[in-house]
Amino acid sequence: MTTTPHTPTVTSAADAAALPRPRGELSATVLDALASPPPGRLPASLGRAPADADPYGDDLQLALYVCYELHYQGFAGVSAEWEWDPALLRLRAELERVFLDALRRDTLTGTPSDSDVTAALDPLLVEPAEGGGVSDFLLREGAWWQMREYIAHRSIYHLKEADPHAWVIPRLDGQAKASLVAVEYDEFGGGRGERVHARLFADLMAGAGLDPSYLRYLDDVPAPALATVNLMSLCGLHRALRGALVGHFAAAEISTAPSARKMARALERMGAAPECVLFFTEHIEADAVHEQVMRRDVIGDLLEREPGLAADVVFGIRATELLEGRLADHLLNAWHRNASSLRRPLDA
Repeated sequence: MTTTPHTPTVTSAADAAALPRPRGELSATVLDALASPPPGRLPASLGRAPADADPYGDDLQLALYVCYELHYQGFAGVSAEWEWDPALLRLRAELERVFLDALRRDTLTGTPSDSDVTAALDPLLVEPAEGGGVSDFLLREGAWWQMREYIAHRSIYHLKEADPHAWVIPRLDGQAKASLVAVEYDEFGGGRGERVHARLFADLMAGAGLDPSYLRYLDDVPAPALATVNLMSLCGLHRALRGALVGHFAAAEISTAPSARKMARALERMGAAPECVLFFTEHIEADAVHEQVMRRDVIGDLLEREPGLAADVVFGIRATELLEGRLADHLLNAWHRNASSLRRPLDA
């Protein structure tokens, strides 16, 4: 009996994005390896240890994003077998440890409130004062080029919107599982392909004159935007962090409706195409309902079953706030200088 040699499945260029350019030694190590079939050449030791890297910096965040993308749609020409390559997973674990340690250090204070989910959620239920956030800036004084930059930043998540949260479904039970699935059902269009939120965002990008191809702007987006997506992937891929992912999802659903309302008004003020406005108006009513479901039925039921996860839920909420705050600071600091917030301006 003869056997046919196994040929690794390779993601076609029509299905996925090209590999991005490296931003340092860690990301170069990952990208160089992925350019060859597995098992590739991953050095036993790196010239720069992950522990020495900036946990929020471009090099580490891009390396993590690329590793995580292997669990989503992959990259053009990259073997699907890299997804579970042991050497790459070991390197990813080192990168994750640096990122997770920084998040825990910068979010938790060692006080009893670290397990108080209500105290962590309550501030999110109060709409911030006008004038302080990105959506306020874009509504009040933002220019069209700044709106387009914001859309490019968000594209590295919204073109896969709700995918990271789907990983938590088999890790829940009872009402928490049923209710989270109900929220995800809405995120995925309620059974209608043209209403899937990722599709609506692609339509928004096209209406704004941007390329809606998957991860088209990955090379242009800096570390603060990468980190917001990496948090979801990190929590989604680790069962031990299921509580944190639920906390993240709840924080996102609670804060989306007020922001979406301002973004819709900002786009209308700028004379944007209707498909640009639709993405945000779709979120206003839906996420107001999702907020109640996430707090009462998902978090409430989860903590009745597993009260020990309260601190993880709080961590997910706080980590989301931390990284969203870092991204907002990056955007506004650049825009107040009339400078691009991207690694290269869109017109380049």
